[in-house]
Amino acid sequence: MNNQSQNAIDIVLAESLKELAATKPIEKITIKEITDKAGVIRPTFYNHFQDKYELLEWITINELFAPTEPLLSNGMLKEAVTFILTAMENDKDFYRRAAQLTGQNSFYEIFTSCVTKAVLKYIDVESLAGIADYKWLKEEVVADFLGHAISWVTLQWILKGMNAPVEELTDVYIKIFHSPIIDVIAKRS
Repeated sequence: MNNQSQNAIDIVLAESLKELAATKPIEKITIKEITDKAGVIRPTFYNHFQDKYELLEWITINELFAPTEPLLSNGMLKEAVTFILTAMENDKDFYRRAAQLTGQNSFYEIFTSCVTKAVLKYIDVESLAGIADYKWLKEEVVADFLGHAISWVTLQWILKGMNAPVEELTDVYIKIFHSPIIDVIAKRS
């Protein structure tokens, strides 16, 4: 990504993509449509982003994850998760379209990468990896597993219309982090 910080052009291009995605699948939106709606010329877009998928990544990072940094660094996991899910719910049409993207540049891949990085930075994956004494079970493997699991559940929540309340989904994530899955399974038996 050329520039991960926010500036006025990035914000205008992001809003343009989000508005267009309310009525059209993201994969069918052209750079020309984004720039026309934003009131800028195509070279301006390419000075900031390689393509619309990099713009989608910028939106995901800057609107969902960057604002949670202060919360996570202060141990406020529940508030951070609530923020991310509420932001998605507030922009439901855009995230529904984004969740429908598949393949290499999918929202799932972008979101998973962001979640995995946050897990590595703020969750004690060293302790989780230490549960079993296997050389291959590294912190990165545990973080990747958690990133994919959280992203998959979030994607399903989006694709199914965000019908579960944010508070309930947040509660599920917090319980997953605080209760080893084997304990949860053992309680059901």
